[in-house]
Amino acid sequence: MSTVTGGEAVFAALVAHGVDTVFGIPGTHNLEIYRHLATSGIRHVSPRHEQGAGYAADGYARTSGRPGVAVVTSGPALLNAAAAVGQAWSDSVPVLVVSPGLPLRHPGLGNGYLHEARDQGAAMAAIAAASIRVTSVAEIPVAVAQAFALMTAGRPRPVHLEVPLDVLLESGEAAPVRLPERRPAAADGASVAAAATLLGTAARPILLVGGGARGAAAQVARMAERLGAPTATTANGKGVLPEDHPLALGAGLHLPAVRELVEDADVVLAVGTELAPSDLWAGPLPLDGRLVRVDVDPLGALANATPAVALVGDAAATLDALLEALPGTGPGAPAVERAASCRARKQAESRVEGAEWLAVVDELAQALPRDAIVAADSAMVCYYGALANLPTSRPGSFLYPTGFGTLGYGLPAAVGAKVADPAAPVVALLGDGGIMFTLAELATAAELGLALPVVVVDNAGYGEIRNEMIDRDDPVHAVTFRSPDFAAIGRAVGCSGLTLEGPAGLADAVRRALAADRPTVIHLRMPSSAPTPEGAAR
Repeated sequence: MSTVTGGEAVFAALVAHGVDTVFGIPGTHNLEIYRHLATSGIRHVSPRHEQGAGYAADGYARTSGRPGVAVVTSGPALLNAAAAVGQAWSDSVPVLVVSPGLPLRHPGLGNGYLHEARDQGAAMAAIAAASIRVTSVAEIPVAVAQAFALMTAGRPRPVHLEVPLDVLLESGEAAPVRLPERRPAAADGASVAAAATLLGTAARPILLVGGGARGAAAQVARMAERLGAPTATTANGKGVLPEDHPLALGAGLHLPAVRELVEDADVVLAVGTELAPSDLWAGPLPLDGRLVRVDVDPLGALANATPAVALVGDAAATLDALLEALPGTGPGAPAVERAASCRARKQAESRVEGAEWLAVVDELAQALPRDAIVAADSAMVCYYGALANLPTSRPGSFLYPTGFGTLGYGLPAAVGAKVADPAAPVVALLGDGGIMFTLAELATAAELGLALPVVVVDNAGYGEIRNEMIDRDDPVHAVTFRSPDFAAIGRAVGCSGLTLEGPAGLADAVRRALAADRPTVIHLRMPSSAPTPEGAAR
């Protein structure tokens, strides 16, 4: 035991858990944390907004496979980060947000204290796995260990850690506490045997893979090959099976070709996916009596579809056990032909769905190396264009805010991904509406000198909502606006910047941006991007 302040205990505990990077913004109430951050050996990255800090921590976590950490101050700063915490919860991403709280003996009904919130812990507890408030310096090491347990044992989720302002400043005895080492557990043997029996007799299996399988890429490939199963993924599972694999269908569970393949399958193996409405778009898949499900979360194993066999355990360990229990078969020509036929139909459907964005996606596909990471915003060019049409080849290669569907995610997530893996080619793919939510993070990327192409696809406003208004025969208003000169804004904060009138030349611009000494804002004006008077259909 040693005598330390609360702020010192926080960073000693983070160091003990292997944290090497935090994203944060200092404020009056968290200065004791920042005093010790300076000598902790942890890298600090300074986003320009707390929401950006949260999204960057999310991108860091998805890319590194380790929890991302954001440090913010109390009240408005923490609430600024709340949207990012909600996004991390939705997509099962381990993000730790550390903040000060009001003093222990603060009046229950408040007294106008700086940054005072009625109950910021309750607000965070409503959207995170937990909001942990410590009451002494001695509690801090255990609380940090508990936070890491909540984030990494079972289904990954975000956690908020609140240290009252007076506890940060006071001194007490504390020593870091490490979580005990644990091996990822496979599902129980009886369930594995039942699943092997069902899968071993399958003549027309299909494999559906979600973000929960990112750490099981090798096992997914072996399972697809052992079963001869065409393999489709969710948005967050994109790249778990490289999309140039003969059995890969890529992302796009919502497309009719995938649904038809599921309807035709005699057994469906789903790994690490909720089979969520935000992935399926058109309603639940018909899976009754044919579903074998692998999920680390017992609740997740029952979400949206009831399995014939539920395998509750770590995806990699459970698939290893299942592979040992299956007969040693291989895909064979018929399985590859079945996958190729479905892939051709699915690709035709996805290109029709994404027709408006295909030229952009095809240019990106020419420019991006096989190991590239795309940090995507909730933009039409991403979910209609890139999701099912841009091939990727590594787990966690498509960072996308699937469930929460937040705007402003892509740019700070790209910063977090590039910080986590500096050697990886990373590109941010955004819409002109979404980038305005976190535009300030261009300055963060510039300060870090990241070789980051920031592609802003401009369709003059909130195109999806505009289309929905038209489809409903509603008055079209509040959705169309003239964009600023994004390239000029980029140059103003230290990026390079250029404007393209249409997709031609994007591949060359992205290649040059990936080799640059700073971020490059590529403002791509779509042919239909000139603002139309409100009330007129586009």
